[in-house]
Amino acid sequence: MKVIAGLFGLFALAMGGAAAAALAAKQRIVPIDDPEADEVALVAIFAPVMFHSTASAFRGGTLDCWYGGGIVDLRDATLDPAGAHLEVKAVFGGAQILVPASWRVESSVSGVGAAQDMRPKTDRPVTAPLLTLSGLAVFGGVGVSSEVEEDVVEEVTEAVAASKRAKAEAAAAVDGMVAEGSPSV
Repeated sequence: MKVIAGLFGLFALAMGGAAAAALAAKQRIVPIDDPEADEVALVAIFAPVMFHSTASAFRGGTLDCWYGGGIVDLRDATLDPAGAHLEVKAVFGGAQILVPASWRVESSVSGVGAAQDMRPKTDRPVTAPLLTLSGLAVFGGVGVSSEVEEDVVEEVTEAVAASKRAKAEAAAAVDGMVAEGSPSV
């Protein structure tokens, strides 16, 4: 029983540490999520992400999913001729990356979780566009596919909209407090 209690305590401590690290990362990372950007910095930290790329020479970037997740749709992007690299951090979170069926995807994401190509196994030519994934998954992960159900897209889109509304309402409340002369938070 002491062993189970010790493991539970260790797990709770790890979750607390990861949450603190997530808050620090959220303040540090500046999102780059322009659909036409060739390099991105996508963030789903305590929030959802819904990103649809139309880049003409997508080279990759970063994807941080800490206690959050969503969909990264690259199906309308054109990869840079040299390929693209996406650095993934999935900590108690994750994402679905959508790619064209013709792309090759190679992953070296490690940890307790991972990145998995869920598309049917097929021999893609060596000359096919290549997306490489690397990074770390801790009780999280990334799935790669070429299709997603429309209701899943709608759910994530609604979650992103709700998150933006909540953020705007919180900012308005703080602005109202400051305007009234109340001590700021």
